[in-house]
Amino acid sequence: MNSPEMRRAPHIGTLPAGPRGTIADVHGVTVGHCTLDEGAVQTGVTVIRPHDGDPFLDKVPAAASVINGFGKSIGLVQVEELGTLETPIALTNTFSVAAAAQAQIRAAVRANPQIGREWPTVNPLVFECNDGYLNDIQALAVTARHFDDAYAAAGPDVAGGSVGAGRGMSCFDLKGGIGNASRVVSAAGRSYTVGALVLANFGRLPMLTIDGMPLGRALAERADNAEAAALLSATPATQPEQGSIIMIVATDAPLDARQLRRLSLRAAAGLARTGSVYGHGSGDIALAFSTAYTVPHGADFVTLPPLVADERLDPLFRACADSVEQAILDALWRAASVTGRAGRRRLSLHDSVPDLAQLLKPTP
Repeated sequence: MNSPEMRRAPHIGTLPAGPRGTIADVHGVTVGHCTLDEGAVQTGVTVIRPHDGDPFLDKVPAAASVINGFGKSIGLVQVEELGTLETPIALTNTFSVAAAAQAQIRAAVRANPQIGREWPTVNPLVFECNDGYLNDIQALAVTARHFDDAYAAAGPDVAGGSVGAGRGMSCFDLKGGIGNASRVVSAAGRSYTVGALVLANFGRLPMLTIDGMPLGRALAERADNAEAAALLSATPATQPEQGSIIMIVATDAPLDARQLRRLSLRAAAGLARTGSVYGHGSGDIALAFSTAYTVPHGADFVTLPPLVADERLDPLFRACADSVEQAILDALWRAASVTGRAGRRRLSLHDSVPDLAQLLKPTP
């Protein structure tokens, strides 16, 4: 069987995907990972670059929606106020937010020494999920070097599963992590791409739904060996949903920050389709940005392209929901099993149920 990274999950919905099936199908977007896989340390950093230039000098429009706010992200207040990104987006574990933010600041200052002196300060943007089940999160293993390595590794070929920030993440009591998807739609008579990247670390197995099919209980029942059965039943079914998911949505459609906030909110529809109820202890945050234009730093005036009218946004909303649902499935589909802190183990979806493809075939 091919490695998890080479597998393709079943296609969700009827909208076509882009050529890569990742967030990098949105022109200019690149992603890099730095993975820490050292015994009890199972964590990492993922960096998303909105374009190949300097995001402080050429900011991109953006907005976020907090579906459930049990999270420790940094930088959202200024994004909400100003509606732009001015650093790459960093993903990591909860206790490494400060390290990633400081690395972002240092990188911006290296590129632009006027920041914080002649110019305003920079707004680092870091999102997190708690990978403490598998990772020794108290080790504070992530450093500025790991952010720099992930940034340097950014490219259009996006790895998924148990990599980067997703290394120690769990999803529906299985191995979670980084997932990607894209959809191509026509809006206002033009073709646009919507891409999603998720850091999936949420859910309980009985909730798991794939393409409308409530498969969580069936997956648990079909675990093919004693290890799988024991691991999948280790957490009582009555325990509430916990964990988090970060959903990053990119598009090449010309939208302003208000419209991007509306787009980001539709990520919740894709999340709900997988079975999530946005539990009390879950940090569910979506951020959307557009690559259709940039906002120059220090400009007196900003010229916007013609924006897609609100009445023509529905295809983009649908593409966002489908992309997020697909990206969550992609994270499960591509993840490899991981053993981490204190011998704890999360089995991948495929290691739990090797005949998964057969199970997902529609009943005649």
